[in-house]
Amino acid sequence: MIALKDILYKVTINAVVGNTTVNIEAIDFDSRKIKSDDVFVAISGSVVDGHKYIDAAIKQGAKAIVCEVMPESLVEGITYVEVDNSHKALAIMASNYYDVPSENLKLVGVTGTNGKTTVTSLLYQLFKKAGYKVGLLSTVKIMVDEKEYKATHTTPDSLTINKYLKMMNDEGVEFCFMEVSSHGIHQHRTTGLHFEGGVFTNLSHDHLDYHNTFAEYRDVKKSFFDNLPKEAFALVNVDDKNGLVMLQNTKARKQTYALKTYADYKAQILENQFGGLLLKINEAEVWTRLIGSFNAYNVLAIYATAELLGLEKVEVLRLISELESVSGRFQYMISNDKITAIVDYAHTPDALKNVLETINSIRTKNEELITVVGCGGDRDKTKRPKMGHIASALSTKVIFTSDNPRSEQPEAILEDIEKGVEPQNFKKTLTIVDRAQAIKAACQMAQSNDIILIAGKGHETYQEIKAERFDFDDFKMVNEFLKQLQK
Repeated sequence: MIALKDILYKVTINAVVGNTTVNIEAIDFDSRKIKSDDVFVAISGSVVDGHKYIDAAIKQGAKAIVCEVMPESLVEGITYVEVDNSHKALAIMASNYYDVPSENLKLVGVTGTNGKTTVTSLLYQLFKKAGYKVGLLSTVKIMVDEKEYKATHTTPDSLTINKYLKMMNDEGVEFCFMEVSSHGIHQHRTTGLHFEGGVFTNLSHDHLDYHNTFAEYRDVKKSFFDNLPKEAFALVNVDDKNGLVMLQNTKARKQTYALKTYADYKAQILENQFGGLLLKINEAEVWTRLIGSFNAYNVLAIYATAELLGLEKVEVLRLISELESVSGRFQYMISNDKITAIVDYAHTPDALKNVLETINSIRTKNEELITVVGCGGDRDKTKRPKMGHIASALSTKVIFTSDNPRSEQPEAILEDIEKGVEPQNFKKTLTIVDRAQAIKAACQMAQSNDIILIAGKGHETYQEIKAERFDFDDFKMVNEFLKQLQK
């Protein structure tokens, strides 16, 4: 057990009713998980307000309540702590409860619209190959050195983050690479963490269902760099116009990377093919199995981060040449009929454009590029026509289909996507609501040497429809259909 006053260290407190010297067993923000002698943190969420469940938490055995608004009636023997922001308080309390685990390893946060998963996952891979004990907090999975755990969010809640960081401490992990989402920053999930460095990949149209404007989305990302300590590094992509914005108010050491403009870390693409990339990074050449100009940026970010963390340049280049692509990120296979199928997580206009432009820069134009794509339900609707426009403009054939429709009607989502198709591209498009049938149709349409891109879901092994998750794996699906259709 731990004294409540110790886990409240550095929390901004407005008022206290009761005794903060009481000992606490655990912390939670879900009243259903509260047990005897726990502290319940009432979070004001976008869907549910935790303040409504204070009485339920006390009935479950809560000894203390942390809230933004004091309840009208207080229960004798319960300690109440009023704070300005419950999200922020929870993050600081979680860090204290787990003995500030982020200070006992070198934690690097990677933020941006695209590339977070690739950069963090490949840094994990690279440092493992270099012989270190490493942690990973990503969209795809959580790794505590060799042990794998399932990920549920890009950036988990602050209790979960600190729990895993503590497990990493116990395993002797030296480095941890973490995806930092705009939701995570805005909801203070990363507050109280000690970062060794922050990396900015790029910024494009996404999450405007959550952030009201693009400027708000950008400023939330920027706040991550604003809060980095002066001993940390802030590494940003300055080919993106928002890169320098991220550095405006940071106290951290400013570092830049780019392919097109002057930067501390500069790369040039010498060769770009389906086999991989040949890059020149700061006068040294390196071959990587990763594909496309967007991955050139990812590799450069990885190189710069590894060097800033103290690895030798020659060693980093050698390890980059051994890296394998991340599941669902430009993951491809070639059938016996010489049809290339690519599965990619591209679910934003910018990411889809990058992938399609990469394929078009490699292919000979004698073959068809058949794209299967959709958009998620209950998410930013404004990007749907943009996705339709990009897919139809940059592919020779397009099949619009379901992604994760969630609570929306798939047909309504597809209508939004189709609005972006220009008249000259109508003949290229086809709409098949059922995703499996859409992938099958693409396989049936493809001839030898053609390329199929299945975009939007990448590593996900499910489809979410009406609050239920059904098994669905794009890569397995296309592989099976191509085998069935072997000519």
